Amino acid sequence: MRLNRLKAGAAAAGLALALTACGSDSGSDVEVASDTDFPAGSTMAEIADAGTMTVGTKFDQPGFGLANLEDVPEGFDVEVAKIIAGAMGIAPEDIEWTETPSDIREQVIEDGDVDMVVATYTINDERKQRITFAGPYYTAGQQLMVASDNDTITGPDDLASNPDAKVCSVTGSTPADQIKEYLTSDDQLVLFDVYEKCADALSTGQVDVVTTDNVILLGLSSEADGEFKLVGEQFTEEPYGIGIAKGDTEFCEFINTTLQENEDAYNEAWASTAGEVEGTEAPTLPEPDECV
Repeated sequence: MRLNRLKAGAAAAGLALALTACGSDSGSDVEVASDTDFPAGSTMAEIADAGTMTVGTKFDQPGFGLANLEDVPEGFDVEVAKIIAGAMGIAPEDIEWTETPSDIREQVIEDGDVDMVVATYTINDERKQRITFAGPYYTAGQQLMVASDNDTITGPDDLASNPDAKVCSVTGSTPADQIKEYLTSDDQLVLFDVYEKCADALSTGQVDVVTTDNVILLGLSSEADGEFKLVGEQFTEEPYGIGIAKGDTEFCEFINTTLQENEDAYNEAWASTAGEVEGTEAPTLPEPDECV
């Protein structure tokens, strides 16, 4: 794996891209640059010269990042990563995917184990102390999922009045932290490393509620044959960003520019992945934040 890169500076200048369509294993076609010209020493130049890159993503989230039978992830996050990789001349088959649960995302970036993380990764100030975010490229909202026959829990405010109700989320996630204000004690909160285990626990009655971002819950619910339902309204806003090495503003600006210049590919990526999940709504690509 490549070493961690710490760079700052302006966005790549004089970028000349000759693009060709390249089919991917799933989702939409992506454009792969056949000729690139990046500033020497930049992350983009290093990746383009290597001809491969490593991307951290989730393997357990239908619609965003779910491993298929060949253990290759599919979903919106995966397709967004392919758009960025393609702009550096990296074809989908030359991307190495590594499973990146919530609680190790900053660590794999700091250790240089990945070039970027695209993994339903909420931008927040605490994480910005350790890494740099490009984006946001999508905005979700936290919600609750319960068994279809549960009429007791209709929103987060019902959790305190039902102190025996167990709520499941994932270690190191924003939803796990944000749900605490609605609980009577930390004993109500059950944490796993991946959301798939929360869904399994809800199915077996070990927990009463699963909480995370609504698009993740919709994906899990879509796989459950009517066993689960979402309740209440979303009660947070979760801007998803792309995690890269701290201070690499040049790479950050390149990612933001690439997405803004490939909005059609972004829309196609959504339609062919998360957009197929019942209940989701097509997003508008957000304006990116300043790279810091």
